[in-house]
Amino acid sequence: MGQGGEPRRAQADDGELGAAVARARDGDEAAFAVAYRIVQPGLLGYLRGIVGDDAEDVASDAWLEIARDLGRFKGDGAGFRGWTATIARHRALDHLRRRRVRPRTTALEQDAVTDLPGPYSTHDQALESLSTQHALELVRGLPQDQAEAVLLRVVVGLDGPAAARVLGKRPGAVRTAAHRGLRRLARRLAVTVTDEEVEEEVSDGDRGAPGDR
Repeated sequence: MGQGGEPRRAQADDGELGAAVARARDGDEAAFAVAYRIVQPGLLGYLRGIVGDDAEDVASDAWLEIARDLGRFKGDGAGFRGWTATIARHRALDHLRRRRVRPRTTALEQDAVTDLPGPYSTHDQALESLSTQHALELVRGLPQDQAEAVLLRVVVGLDGPAAARVLGKRPGAVRTAAHRGLRRLARRLAVTVTDEEVEEEVSDGDRGAPGDR
């Protein structure tokens, strides 16, 4: 991730997050609040990209499950991000099934882009824009696999292998979906992005076994 990107910030917080989770597992409520503060913004952004305006309700359900099952979690701060994202995703998919609504898979609408500030001069600025409500709506217009790959990488702050575990897919498939999603968003955000920049974006932390690519 380029300078200032969300996963870099997430990585910087992972030490504090891991320590807070360890204390929370021992019953420290203040530590659980710290973990919530660190994880919730990205988790809520991810859910907004899946269920839209119902994200806060789904997040509340997810955190109830997280609190209930925290004693079963074993891992560090980065692992906790992935674990909570998996729980949130399950709750989101349950919510969509109850509503009998599938995630949107239509193309991004060109006229929606006219309200965005810009044009952006760098790829990182485009990725930073994904934290805004309007940009999350644009992400929701991507095919589901691309939308989730971008949200998990950019908004939640997971590396490629962790995002693949959340989605139950191979890292190479998630990397490809993120690549396509970022390229599509970049075109509609009027960002000049080179293939090398996108490849660096989706490959950061993804150096798995050759068979995963």
